[in-house]
Amino acid sequence: MSTKELKRFKKAGIDIVIVKGDITTEKVDAIVNAANSHLQHGGGVAGAIVRAGGESIQRESDEYVKENGPVPTGGVAVTGAGNLKAKYVIHAVGPVWKGGKADEEKKLSEAVYNSLKKAHELGLCSISMPAISSGIFGFPKERCAEIFFETIARFLKEHKETSLKEIRLCNIDSETCEIFLEKSEILQKEEV
Repeated sequence: MSTKELKRFKKAGIDIVIVKGDITTEKVDAIVNAANSHLQHGGGVAGAIVRAGGESIQRESDEYVKENGPVPTGGVAVTGAGNLKAKYVIHAVGPVWKGGKADEEKKLSEAVYNSLKKAHELGLCSISMPAISSGIFGFPKERCAEIFFETIARFLKEHKETSLKEIRLCNIDSETCEIFLEKSEILQKEEV
């Protein structure tokens, strides 16, 4: 599947790009994996990343959990990217949707924020992120997109000197891409 840029705009001097395509083919410093706490990359985006990047990603993930314990919801862990074009995989643990009564919105915002913060701490220039939690974890896609843009705005406000030059929002399915396109005006209107 070829990657297609659907929209590109600047916010605080940083390119925000909405992309339809396979995140495993993104030519960026880091891709974000929508992970579970035990970093067992079986299905969804996680499974695709390990299939494309190789078993070293799962091995490094297993070692991370052995040394540090499970990654809390909202938290991140970093591994190498194996055979992918990226240098790193940032494994972000988003919440499983439970009807909105279990702090899911806050936890999703933390997963997005911590992914960006980790890329910044690593001095990276580009990151590509999927719509964390909106697939098999069942988070409503519209609210997911809103939280992504609200959180990116907050990150840019709090990190005026970030190393990031490009934040890519990459999803494989048309429905999610359309929702992210529609909701992108949240960030475009935001003062940062």
